[in-house]
Amino acid sequence: MVTGGASGIGRACVDALTAEGAHVLIVDRSPDGQVVADTHRNHGATADFGHADITNESDVERAVDYVLDKFGRLDAVLGCAGISGPVGTRATEVSIEEWDRVMAVNVRGNFLIAKHAIPHLQNSDIGTVVFLASDAALAAFEGMTPYSTSKGAVLMLTRSLSVDHPSVRVNALCPGIVDTPMSRADLGHSEGFAGTNLPVVSAHQIALHAMFLASPVSAPINGTTLVSDFGYLARSAVGTLDFTSAAP
Repeated sequence: MVTGGASGIGRACVDALTAEGAHVLIVDRSPDGQVVADTHRNHGATADFGHADITNESDVERAVDYVLDKFGRLDAVLGCAGISGPVGTRATEVSIEEWDRVMAVNVRGNFLIAKHAIPHLQNSDIGTVVFLASDAALAAFEGMTPYSTSKGAVLMLTRSLSVDHPSVRVNALCPGIVDTPMSRADLGHSEGFAGTNLPVVSAHQIALHAMFLASPVSAPINGTTLVSDFGYLARSAVGTLDFTSAAP
């Protein structure tokens, strides 16, 4: 089950999973999810679409019921649905409506998916949840307070669920800049990131990371966060210290 599977990282996850023979339900509020499902079915894959707004509990319940009716069981959930909200806006200028919308999709939506999926994932011998968070959960960027705060909440949701329900593995993936329509719009690069100095990763690469976390290959990994940002969070804020030139 892939939320936000109609575009961006979610779409890339659907592509990667079906390529491995997984049966996938795409959950998205966009009708484009049906196009994605039809495309995969036309190529012999098993994919279906469930139209849902993950902030609506009734929609989430119906989506989970549908995947059980369609496929008979649920083994993994990839929570890719998310919004950036107001980007480039200082915290004091963010409206309460904007704040609430980001929290509703990025935090409430992931909680609802987990709430209704975990009872069924517990019946699977490989039950896993993978949330798409962000490096913005670990480092603050100017003009992104609602987004960063929501993704930080996703990391604690990940840890808490893994403790409350230890029979289901729950992990989060924190990529840096991913080449998706949302990041292109947010960062003002509508034609893509070619020619920029930004450290950008493809959605396909992130999908492979998500698939690793969702698969039995990563069985010992639980309640943690995988950062995929080319090592930038590991670097000192003061830059390079030229120790070699000071050595005798």
